[in-house]
Amino acid sequence: MTDITNVTVFGTGVLGSQIIMQAAYHGKTVTGYDISDELVAKLPERWEWMRDYYRRDLPDFDERRFDEAIASIRTTTDIPEAVADADLVIEAVPENLDLKKDVWTKIGQSAPEKTIFATNTSTLRPSDFAAETGRPERFLALHFANLVWRYNTGEVMVAQQTDRKYFEIVLEFAAEIGLVPVPVLKETPGYLLNGLLVPWLNAGAELYVNGIANPADIDNVWRTATGAPAGPFQVYDTVGFNVAANIARASGDPTRIKFADLLQKGIDAGKAGLGDGEGFYTYDSDGNVQEPVTSWNHT
Repeated sequence: MTDITNVTVFGTGVLGSQIIMQAAYHGKTVTGYDISDELVAKLPERWEWMRDYYRRDLPDFDERRFDEAIASIRTTTDIPEAVADADLVIEAVPENLDLKKDVWTKIGQSAPEKTIFATNTSTLRPSDFAAETGRPERFLALHFANLVWRYNTGEVMVAQQTDRKYFEIVLEFAAEIGLVPVPVLKETPGYLLNGLLVPWLNAGAELYVNGIANPADIDNVWRTATGAPAGPFQVYDTVGFNVAANIARASGDPTRIKFADLLQKGIDAGKAGLGDGEGFYTYDSDGNVQEPVTSWNHT
């Protein structure tokens, strides 16, 4: 059992909110930080969205335990307050290197000496912003998959200066909050999961952006020919357009930037994937695909 009791999560969006609930549901004292009251105010709606999934996906789901988790979660827009007693800080802000550097500088200046630092970055190299913490030996990566309660991998990856002691502690912490700990022994962008997943998603996006086929047809051929449960555009809906667009823009690749611009139209319309009930597909209240959204189709 680790000494990690107080957990602070930076970022309360689609994945950040899931991380908050995953830790709170497993008995940790959790504080969620975001930059505005408007963003924090969206959390109650996210809890109810998650509740339906927890109820459906977890055979031993406990309604009272979920309510107690919600009641225990604190939120703030003040960084010193957020980290004042943090044993572990998990950062889940957008995939932008300058933003992560700025956030980690502020966290490092305010966090107590005991704090362990973890980034949930999906594609950036943690060592590129480890120094900003001021304590790179206590800094590493803990990567969650979207729909955390169901796809409950916890990839723990060292950065260049990570002390092995903290690597072992965070692996144990991952197990404590219901994850399957996955040790990643050498730093690599994308860890294991995204190292496999992102090239596949990019291939689907390229087929679409280049006018080769429409999203539902690309997904259909993948599902039919491989027996896989979902194609790339269903996965884009699960990941959420915000995350996908940020990663695509950061790549610098013209095709992927064009795809990000297309995703931005969905974001601006409030239809950015499964969490909104619509992305490339529409979804029912249980998250089941209803039908493709034909406005995405090439004419």
